[in-house]
Amino acid sequence: MGDMDTALKEIMEIDGAVGVALVDHTSGMALGTVGGGKELDLTVAAAGNTDVVRAKLRAMEMLNISEKIEDILITLDSQYHMIRPLTSRAGKGLFLYLALRRDRANLAMARHQLRRIENDLDV
Repeated sequence: MGDMDTALKEIMEIDGAVGVALVDHTSGMALGTVGGGKELDLTVAAAGNTDVVRAKLRAMEMLNISEKIEDILITLDSQYHMIRPLTSRAGKGLFLYLALRRDRANLAMARHQLRRIENDLDV
């Protein structure tokens, strides 16, 4: 099992990674970040994507959908933004947020690697 800092650094090794954050979706606070910089303010991204997660959870509740969200993908002209709610008991209420450069990322491989890292993450 990997700790948060190790896991976030490993996620940044995914081809095309711009930045990653572990976020508490009840408060919108980033518990840890790696990357970003002037290209991407991960603190702002964490807060903004918290609204995305909350909205999707509300919509699923209104639709009586009891399935779990595997990930949420936002496709921009030059980037992919992936949101992956943690499924472990300890990770309840947390999600991983990953921004990828679209011209360098293999989306299927990034999803696979993010799932693997999440499974090994100990929060």
